[in-house]
Amino acid sequence: MKAQAVICRELNQPVVVETIEVAPPQAGEVMIKLAACGVCHSDLSATNGTIAFAPPLILGHEGAGVVVEVGPGVSDFAVGDHVLSSFVTMCGTCHYCTIGRPALCELGARTLTTLPSGALRTTDAQGQPLSVFSGCGVMAEYATLDTRSLIKIAGDAPLRSAALVGCGVMTGFCAATNTARVAPGSVVVVFGAGGVGLSAIQGAAVAGARMVVAVDIDDFKLGLAKTLGATHTVNSKGDEAIVKTLRKLTGGGADYAFECVGSGELAATAYGVLRKGGQAVVVGVARPKDTTTLRTASLTFDEKSIGGSYFGSARPRVDAPRILGLYKAGKLKLDELITRTYPIAEAPQAFADLQAGRNARGVIVFDDSL
Repeated sequence: MKAQAVICRELNQPVVVETIEVAPPQAGEVMIKLAACGVCHSDLSATNGTIAFAPPLILGHEGAGVVVEVGPGVSDFAVGDHVLSSFVTMCGTCHYCTIGRPALCELGARTLTTLPSGALRTTDAQGQPLSVFSGCGVMAEYATLDTRSLIKIAGDAPLRSAALVGCGVMTGFCAATNTARVAPGSVVVVFGAGGVGLSAIQGAAVAGARMVVAVDIDDFKLGLAKTLGATHTVNSKGDEAIVKTLRKLTGGGADYAFECVGSGELAATAYGVLRKGGQAVVVGVARPKDTTTLRTASLTFDEKSIGGSYFGSARPRVDAPRILGLYKAGKLKLDELITRTYPIAEAPQAFADLQAGRNARGVIVFDDSL
């Protein structure tokens, strides 16, 4: 199957759109026709080396589409099913899957630029193999994926909005509801009002937080935060005493603070705004050499904690339908997260807009009829 795809050919260079060949599914695989794919900061990180995936690489891991072909032995997916891609492959049998933590799946940790089997089903116009982002590579019109990298969803949600649940929304929303388990009546501070941070804000609001403070340096994004559940916003640009500012605003500190940017220094700031017993959750992906420095004694005397959240500690096949159910019930907003849509030909512009911070979420739309 020929398809247009967005490819990183060289680090720190604009992405390119090329015609590729997508091979039919083999055992345990399906081919999907993509309706839409979110342009996530992780995709950008793969183009600049923050995430060390060697080019040439088909980008995209936040996709939604429809199954058009199934491989031998596939019984849990059928032609016509609506699906989301999952950049975490869930084997179902490793230690982490069996204890209910599939986001940490051992197979998923090894599925970086190929399908879980180690195979590739994608080649370029010269017949050369093309790697795929986290076993997905769904920034393309068609993709062949292992069924363990797919989530079946109901067919009544618009796929351009549902696509966001495959990464950004699940990562942020579930960081609040799964990782931190935000308590009703609590005080929450979220650093970063991009797609993930805005979803963490929604998660905190749905969980019943009484005060949700969005912190960013962009007034446009802070305005979005207000529409998505933030009770207060703070533009931290130039504020050398942001910890003091936030502790005063929150009346002594936050119960939970989420770092959704990917900065070691900001992770320490998130920890600093906590009251005693508070919990800081690092959601953003920092550069490999980035570090975080804390006053160690405060861990003991204040009983504060700091930890990570990968994919929102999600159980994708449980949490994705739950999130979409909240969306359909009007309790969670997805459409409002989409700042702009792009045809695939404008993918380089979509990445430039992401780099410039112009979007909460940009979405490449392949087929609006799906």
